[in-house]
Amino acid sequence: MKRPLTQALRWIVFAVAALALNIPVIVTLVTSFKTAGEVSRNPGLIIEQPTLANYATVFAMADRFDIIRYGLNSIAAASIGTAIAVILAFPAAYGMTRLGVGRKWLMPIVVNLRAVPLIIFAIPLYMMYQQLALLDTQLGLGLILAIVNLPLMLIMFVTAIDALPVEIEEAARLDGAGTWAILRHVVGPISRATIASTLVLGFITAWNEFLFGLILTTKSAVPVTVGASFFFAASGGGVQWGVAAAVMMLSTLPPVLIGLFLYRQVGLSLTTGAVK
Repeated sequence: MKRPLTQALRWIVFAVAALALNIPVIVTLVTSFKTAGEVSRNPGLIIEQPTLANYATVFAMADRFDIIRYGLNSIAAASIGTAIAVILAFPAAYGMTRLGVGRKWLMPIVVNLRAVPLIIFAIPLYMMYQQLALLDTQLGLGLILAIVNLPLMLIMFVTAIDALPVEIEEAARLDGAGTWAILRHVVGPISRATIASTLVLGFITAWNEFLFGLILTTKSAVPVTVGASFFFAASGGGVQWGVAAAVMMLSTLPPVLIGLFLYRQVGLSLTTGAVK
């Protein structure tokens, strides 16, 4: 009797914690299905007359605020920022961990840069991007997102590689493998779980970036985080909370779906690594 009771209590605690953590998301989701009048008179979680009008309004405003284009810009920039950061951070972490290159001075510098308020870099970055014709481009936004992602990825990769047994790499060296071959064929496959997790976190971090999207884009490469803010007073008559909530829910779909998809991959990678 104690075991079923314990399991039930665990599920209750889990449900309460999940509900508490997701209250903002639930409220936003519920609001997106309410009319403007119902939002005013009924701010609770009960929907009296569900409607998709807010979502229809979002897509109907594509001539002024194209949420699909904003989303595609975010996908492109976040993908560029995540891929470049992984390509740079993974070999750098291996060099620091196994070869001792810059671990005592380079890693603290890179990590501490992330602690500095990003607004400090706004003016020099804007001037540099203006000279390089990277303003309002997906590539330009992706490059700065890669820099934003580098410290977190470097820490994750250094920690993961540090935990790997050195004997596997030494055995590969005895077989004639070089550093790059070991990194590609030995360390890489073993670290698939970390790489998958880093891709998820990096993409979400890049997707949620607002400051540089606001500063470095104006029209062609506006990300969804900046574009979503345009809908708050799109009609000129105050905030349309239902429309704003619908935009917020739409803007969260790509990172949520990618996170759910790669969560399975992380689990499979962990299992594969254990079997090997």
